Amino acid sequence: MIRILGLILLTMCMCSTAQADAPPGYPFVSFDKGLSEAKAQNKKVFVYFGRFGCAYCDIVNKTTFIDPDLKALYIKNYVLVYVDAESGKRLRLPSGERITEADLGPHYKVFGTPVFVYLEPDGKVIGSIPGMQTVQNFKDYDRYVMEGHYKTQSLLEFLKGAK
Repeated sequence: MIRILGLILLTMCMCSTAQADAPPGYPFVSFDKGLSEAKAQNKKVFVYFGRFGCAYCDIVNKTTFIDPDLKALYIKNYVLVYVDAESGKRLRLPSGERITEADLGPHYKVFGTPVFVYLEPDGKVIGSIPGMQTVQNFKDYDRYVMEGHYKTQSLLEFLKGAK
């Protein structure tokens, strides 16, 4: 009985340490600010949909976004946006529609976290990637987006050819 209680307490502690805010050290900005900066800089947007308490987000933050090469690559190539999928903050879509961050999910087909969405500077969706991802995955996605492969082939076709 004591062992079972100990295991329950340990599990509860481990779950409560899953913070999953935006990865530390990255210049993530709000959705509104990110779209504005992307237009001004003519830069693509990388949107990270996460949420407080998401264990998968926490794992990606600690195992993938910790990579210094990935960090440098994404800071150079994108305006980085973090969206708290459960926030009540108001924001504006490229269409001008005002919604909450939580309402943004269905607009970008986000129904769980983490999800990563790549956008054109005008806010048009390039593609989205759900779930935990590796450093190499993000480097491959970057090549797909930055080299313009998304204009002529699906991500799966690109990845098949990249191997």
